[in-house]
Amino acid sequence: MLILKDFLLKIFDAAYMQRWNDKLRPIQFIELDKQAHKFMIAYLLGKLEEKTTSIDWTGLIEGFFFEFLQRLIMTDIKPTILDKIKKDHGKAKELNDWSTLQIKPIIEPLGTDFCNRYNAYFNLDDNTTIKRIIGAAHIYASKWEFNIIEKANPDGYDIHYIGKWFDSRMENYYDLESVKLIALYKSYRDFIDLCGQLRYQTRWANLLRFPKTSVLGHSLFVSLTSYIFTMLQNGSTKRCYNNTFTGLFHDLPEVLTRDIITPVKNSIAGLSDIIRECESEQMNEIVYPLLPDNIKEEIKRFTESEFSDYAVVNGVFIDTTSTEINEKYNADFYDPRDGKLIKSADELSAYIEAYTAIKNGSITKEFKDAYLKLKNKYDEIGYIGTIDIGQIFKSFEL
Repeated sequence: MLILKDFLLKIFDAAYMQRWNDKLRPIQFIELDKQAHKFMIAYLLGKLEEKTTSIDWTGLIEGFFFEFLQRLIMTDIKPTILDKIKKDHGKAKELNDWSTLQIKPIIEPLGTDFCNRYNAYFNLDDNTTIKRIIGAAHIYASKWEFNIIEKANPDGYDIHYIGKWFDSRMENYYDLESVKLIALYKSYRDFIDLCGQLRYQTRWANLLRFPKTSVLGHSLFVSLTSYIFTMLQNGSTKRCYNNTFTGLFHDLPEVLTRDIITPVKNSIAGLSDIIRECESEQMNEIVYPLLPDNIKEEIKRFTESEFSDYAVVNGVFIDTTSTEINEKYNADFYDPRDGKLIKSADELSAYIEAYTAIKNGSITKEFKDAYLKLKNKYDEIGYIGTIDIGQIFKSFEL
């Protein structure tokens, strides 16, 4: 039996982690949100970098994932201190070995190969394209936060130093074509800014709960869970890519329409369709013009009919299922996506949000109803492909 409860709760731990907690903050900065923004930036950098070089997308996804997991272990080390440690190869190896021992019991259910790839990643040369893209995304996402912090702390004793530190670190990545393009084109920076604004939108906003999660942080949870569910089915590279980035960007239209909860969407016949139409119109008017055509078309797929299962056969998108994909279409040639699997990850995120809220004392009717409704739904669904989703939901017993 696949036991993922501890692993999924470990990812969710990032929702408790405060950032910049030694500075005056106009808003709360949460690690889960920062990591989600970093992943979105890494996607954009990777797509722009593809103009001049091939990108190992599985390597980029897992590289980001591994660094995120390590960050969950090293919660109390200030980034500037961590950066200094990593420059000392001996200390860096000791730190990596220690973090691997700490995370090993959590990731063991994902298989020996995944654990081995985790170990191997931190021994790779830091000058690989993948590591440099992830590194640039990390600095950019942190600098995005700092730009807000700086306005609230204009006379802070180390604000000037931190700003200079970010500038010098970013300069290390200017040899990347993607970083040059983002510096050159304001539209790309505007896209990154729009993605970052999803952190301002709180989920379950009308209910008191701890920890609060944003639409941005939720998107990362859905993305990484979708990747794990696909990897455990030996999904092809393109299948993993489609599921991961659909999970990451599926709620991007909400930056324009806000997070409208499902009960409201379903309260009036046809309201959900009207909201969809408004989202599509605003994405066409505001978001898509910020991006080059190849990225625009992908983002459309990630945000429109995002929970549909499909494969591409002879250039035509056909409806299918995860089971059929496993049997017939699990190859890059078919460019498949498991929409219902991503939907299950989306609802698993909501389920764990309700579960943790109740565990942390928010015992409201709304959370109890949401918890029971989702649990019963996935008890009935059972398997999606070869993943026993029902059992995963059942493992979060209150």
